[in-house]
Amino acid sequence: MSTGWLQDGAVQRQIDASVEDAVQKARGRLPQGEGSASCQRCGAAIPEERRAAMPGVRHCVRCQSELENKG
Repeated sequence: MSTGWLQDGAVQRQIDASVEDAVQKARGRLPQGEGSASCQRCGAAIPEERRAAMPGVRHCVRCQSELENKG
């Protein structure tokens, strides 16, 4: 099969690079630093399980969902 000017694996490398860019962008949006025991928006307690799963979290699930839906 002829691929024209493309080198072997060029398409796969482009796909891999696109996926890696998307992963890095998503990681950049994750909270960083020290988290909070209570939501900075409504003051509700943030469960320990959420804080362990999302280091740096600063909002409860409800407020975080509202913030993401506004974005």
